[in-house]
Amino acid sequence: MDNIVENNVVDITPENFQQVILQQSQEKLVLVDFWAQWCEPCKDLMPMLEKIASEYKNDMILARVDCEQQQEIAAQFGIRNLPTVMVVQSGQPVDGFAGMQTESQIREMLAKYLPQPGDAEMEKAAQLVQQGDYQSAFPLAKQAVDLSPDNIDAKYLYIDCLIETGSVGQAKVELETIRMADQDQRYHTLTGKVELAEQAADSPELRELEEAVKKRPDDLQLKVDLAVQLQQAHKVDEALPLLHEVLLTDLSFGEARKIMLDMINALADGDPQKSLWRRKIYSLLY
Repeated sequence: MDNIVENNVVDITPENFQQVILQQSQEKLVLVDFWAQWCEPCKDLMPMLEKIASEYKNDMILARVDCEQQQEIAAQFGIRNLPTVMVVQSGQPVDGFAGMQTESQIREMLAKYLPQPGDAEMEKAAQLVQQGDYQSAFPLAKQAVDLSPDNIDAKYLYIDCLIETGSVGQAKVELETIRMADQDQRYHTLTGKVELAEQAADSPELRELEEAVKKRPDDLQLKVDLAVQLQQAHKVDEALPLLHEVLLTDLSFGEARKIMLDMINALADGDPQKSLWRRKIYSLLY
């Protein structure tokens, strides 16, 4: 028993079968590897499984069954081909594969059953989103995506936070990276949110200001007015470059510096734009 806990790789025998397959699978995921000495693919597969098991010492047990030595156990599972790998949870096989698989394919299968990097951050972010606190959820959602870039749940949560904290342009970019296979209802909901945000931003007042800025590009006050309108329309990623242009021309112009600093401070912690624009404004000031 101690050996299993320390090492989390165990050879199955009739003596420990019940303890590992039935009892320990109530608490941990048990990955059962059916192999034999004569099976060459088995020898290629086993180091991959051992490597994955070493990364999940607290959550998983790799249980190896030598089908030549343990024919009864192999027969009990109805094994016909080698290698065969089964995922056992709560005493029941829930998944698996026969034949050779790549390491990434195995990891993809196991991701459904094992805790993934960023899960804790994502859970906290989701709770905050439910409370409507997108500002506090943002850094956690960003962290979850950074820790596990392929986690589609984290990605959707992050995109939602981007939209709600005013980075609609960045949200659109992120939505474009989502594979067709992952485009579920959440994808359509968020695409709809982006469209609504853009429609809200397309007010007559905003369009008039944009036209005026095109006609009078040297009018700094017009640019400041447009930046304020853009922020109110959740387009802070368009507002900040405008204010930066104003300050590059005249660092002391009206309220431009204060407005820009307020906008930067209002960005969610963890938003890459926050550190980018802070650096840019500080390089102007000092």
